Amino acid sequence: MFNNLFNKLNRIHLIKIKVMRSNAANFSNQLVSHRDSLQYFAFTLTKNMEDANDLVQETMLKALIYESKFKEDTNLKAWLYTIMKNIFINNYRKEKKMRLIFDGSADLYYLNIPETNKQYDPEKKMEQKEVVKKMEALQKDFQEPLKMFFEGYKYKEIADELCLPIGTVKSRIFLGRKELAEQLEFGMAC
Repeated sequence: MFNNLFNKLNRIHLIKIKVMRSNAANFSNQLVSHRDSLQYFAFTLTKNMEDANDLVQETMLKALIYESKFKEDTNLKAWLYTIMKNIFINNYRKEKKMRLIFDGSADLYYLNIPETNKQYDPEKKMEQKEVVKKMEALQKDFQEPLKMFFEGYKYKEIADELCLPIGTVKSRIFLGRKELAEQLEFGMAC
């Protein structure tokens, strides 16, 4: 009786192993089928073919490592794009930290030195003045949300500060940017 039960359990275990191997092979085949679209997406992020290839390889490796976290009958392509986007963002943050320069003076300042100093570029100053002038000509509803957006505030922060719904803030920023772009384009053509 125990031998019979043991044989049944052994057959069930072998069947599970075959199914797992089949699923792993199926996952790998699906993963490879998305390589071209991953390559294109990676290139749009990196703008460099070598970096794009590295990003695709890293994405596929992570997908294979975390295959158990992928839920069947969900969108594999979207899952892969999310992995790739997260890898790209993390790499960008690491690279940005590497560019920080430590000042060993008594004040111990961290300096983030820009690659080029365009602070005193007269042409840039004129362009900035033109943008500010055109921005002040916008409708009053667009001015404040747009200024705050350009200063680096998030939509939620702008909505809280101006006591407006977040959808209204997004709409005003979108319409304000559109109108500003049209005015600047018209101003450049004259």
